[in-house]
Amino acid sequence: MTEAFELHPHLAADSFAITTWQLCEVRVINDANYPWLVLVPRKAGLKDFDDLSPEDMALAGEEIRQASRALRKLYRPDKMNVAALGNQVPQLHIHVVARFHGDAAWPNPIWGVVPARPYPDQDDERLVALKEALSGEIEV
Repeated sequence: MTEAFELHPHLAADSFAITTWQLCEVRVINDANYPWLVLVPRKAGLKDFDDLSPEDMALAGEEIRQASRALRKLYRPDKMNVAALGNQVPQLHIHVVARFHGDAAWPNPIWGVVPARPYPDQDDERLVALKEALSGEIEV
């Protein structure tokens, strides 16, 4: 029997679902300090990029590109950070974060610099804009 995809509880607790693409579930981290998406490939047992098949690796690249373009269009950041660490959450997930010269962590990594600032609710206009920007088919 094949193991089914299940979102890691830590990712579920720290983020909101935005949409689902061909490979990844697209989520936004519940921290309004930064426009911060996380893409989670919907395949069981993935821990690292090299666990992806060559086809899924290419698709993950396209989905990262699409997420980056949406954030760039919405926020016009100075830099786009993409990372897959997995030291605390072993399930493969890819952070896509729009960064600005004046943000709370600049120029350092975002983790642990300032406390998370949760969105007021899931109807926050920033989340609605992200859902609209990311809900279409990905452009290849």
